[in-house]
Amino acid sequence: MKRSHYLLILVSALTLSASLYAQNTNEQPERRSPRARTGEREPTKKDTGLPELTVRAQDMNERMTQEIGNARWMRVIYREIDMTKEQNAPLYYPVRPLNNTMNLFSTIFQLMSEGKLTAYEYLDGYEVFDDEHVIDFRKDVLDRAYIYYEEIPGTGGGDASLVINESDVPSADVRAYYVKEAWYFDQNNSVFDVKTLALCPILTTTGDLGEQRLPLFWLPYENIRPYISNSLIMTSNVNNAKTFTIDDYFRRRMFEGEIIKTENLLNKPLREYYPEPDSLRLAQEEIEKQLDTFRQSLYWQPDTTQVSNPKEAKKAAKQAASAAKQQEAKAAPAPKTERAAPVRSVRRR
Repeated sequence: MKRSHYLLILVSALTLSASLYAQNTNEQPERRSPRARTGEREPTKKDTGLPELTVRAQDMNERMTQEIGNARWMRVIYREIDMTKEQNAPLYYPVRPLNNTMNLFSTIFQLMSEGKLTAYEYLDGYEVFDDEHVIDFRKDVLDRAYIYYEEIPGTGGGDASLVINESDVPSADVRAYYVKEAWYFDQNNSVFDVKTLALCPILTTTGDLGEQRLPLFWLPYENIRPYISNSLIMTSNVNNAKTFTIDDYFRRRMFEGEIIKTENLLNKPLREYYPEPDSLRLAQEEIEKQLDTFRQSLYWQPDTTQVSNPKEAKKAAKQAASAAKQQEAKAAPAPKTERAAPVRSVRRR
């Protein structure tokens, strides 16, 4: 009797739970996105091939950061990198992603669209990397550069997502960069080195007035280095093996860039001081020479004032050494020879 009573209670409990589950499913309708309601396909997130920034990568980036706060001597220089030059071609090609390989601007654009990079407003001669000058990707990049995009409302009241076609990314029109770098000497560690501080892509647009150059934003190099340290690029037409990364290209200074400005009290570019092309070129060469001269002055150099040619100096040193040996040989007295004792003859005896 008790067993049948327990079975009856169990059956009634199962029936009640099934009715409550059916009621909940009827009250909550199925949530679908606007595209699913109209029969359109949902946009799938394409694999860009860019690595996720792990904790280990962040720690390595902090350890590789060059501290220049203790530098006793420093000179800040602005350069312009022309992507049309053959020396800078590895940063420009391929202009469209090919076999999981992207150029510098495609990498920057993709990271900013995913919200992984923070860029700052470009102000002529005035760079401030704080929260007040952080740019908005859609308003300050897409709308300002007239890049076509499609905005899709988020499902369930979420944030809207941006869909940008790969052919609309203007990576082929970014033909130059501004590079801000610091040449410094740290006396505490006896280090003379150069540190890349920030990058600024320059977009070239064609309109009724011809070609116009539009600097987009300033991007601190420390923010993008963890990502480009794994972006392999091809640096030679003869050797097609990808043995260098974009970070190697900047750290080893494999690029070629002309000096357009040095940090000065009046905050003026070189073109305002030297308006003529010839005088500007001479000023750029003079700055490069000053940097090299300062670097050489930090270390001991052999005295080559007597002989200008290094080969002749080496030859003269050998001749001086041989002459000194000959002089020592002449000056040394001849060794005395000992006379042998006389031998008595047996016949004479």
